Amino acid sequence: MDVKARLRHTRLAPRKARLVADMIRGKNVTEAMNVLTFTRKKAAREIQALLKSALANAEENHKVVDVEDMIVQKITVDEGVAWKRQMPRARGTANLIKKRTSHVTIVLNEK
Repeated sequence: MDVKARLRHTRLAPRKARLVADMIRGKNVTEAMNVLTFTRKKAAREIQALLKSALANAEENHKVVDVEDMIVQKITVDEGVAWKRQMPRARGTANLIKKRTSHVTIVLNEK
């Protein structure tokens, strides 16, 4: 049974979040939690919270008894909208700065 959780419009650059997502793809839930706990990146904390949410969805909505046996079947990090800001420059000009956001989707499955 597939259990999904989605995190949208989070303030993470997709390129940086994919580095963390690649580390836990295909792993057991407990193993993925350990990896995320000891990874020193901002995306690791956000994805760890999303993984906890997916486990709660499995218990409450899908009535999965043993959530420790689940694996991270699929995790995707898609690009969200980019916030556009301006940085003042010399002679009254400005450069455009894009603050990128991400949509993270995680799918858990039983072994």
